[in-house]
Amino acid sequence: MRIAEIYKSIQGEGQLTGTESTFVRASGCNLRCWFCDTPYTSWKPTGDDLSVEEILSTIRDLGCDHIVLTGGEPMLFAEIIPLCRQLHRENYHITIETAGTLHLPVVCDLMSISPKTSGSAPDPREHPKWYQRHENTRHRPEVMRRLMDEYTYQLKFVVDTPADLDDLSLTLDQYDAVDKSKVYLMPQGTEQTELLEREAWLKPFCDSQGYQFCPRMQIAWFGARQGT
Repeated sequence: MRIAEIYKSIQGEGQLTGTESTFVRASGCNLRCWFCDTPYTSWKPTGDDLSVEEILSTIRDLGCDHIVLTGGEPMLFAEIIPLCRQLHRENYHITIETAGTLHLPVVCDLMSISPKTSGSAPDPREHPKWYQRHENTRHRPEVMRRLMDEYTYQLKFVVDTPADLDDLSLTLDQYDAVDKSKVYLMPQGTEQTELLEREAWLKPFCDSQGYQFCPRMQIAWFGARQGT
């Protein structure tokens, strides 16, 4: 399994915000969002091929009860199946961060699904092949339904402009009785100033619609830097 980094930090997004966690970041992604904040796992993937036991050894050394398997896209790697199985046996709490386009029979406590809106696609002139691939694969309703049926889940949408709000509403309408309290809307951005600008109109929208506003607290705490 190609791993870009394993580190201990604090969860900055979603229902477990504030929880000390070990992050295992897989390198490699089947999508190419223009705003990707970890390009070293997508546009220019880096990292080392580690065995499941090597990953487990590092996790044990870091000493956190909560594990976040993220990326990139961790569901690209079949090794995540035995990794999660062993973490479960050792009583770790497991969160998987995924775009919701792939399914594997993993064990986890929280499936954190981040569907990509139509505004996430890369520039079709600069990246025509990735634009087409991204658009063809970014939304897989049958996979989303399966993940939501099989796991405790949260849905996290990255919102860049008000136009994204219409797109996410159309996305949610495809699924029966989505619990709005499990839907988190995050402002797009890697600088605190731009996050606050989007918060000014996104938070009132969340309050009016019953969604959860999700500030990206890791940026407020640490800045947009690797290993946080």
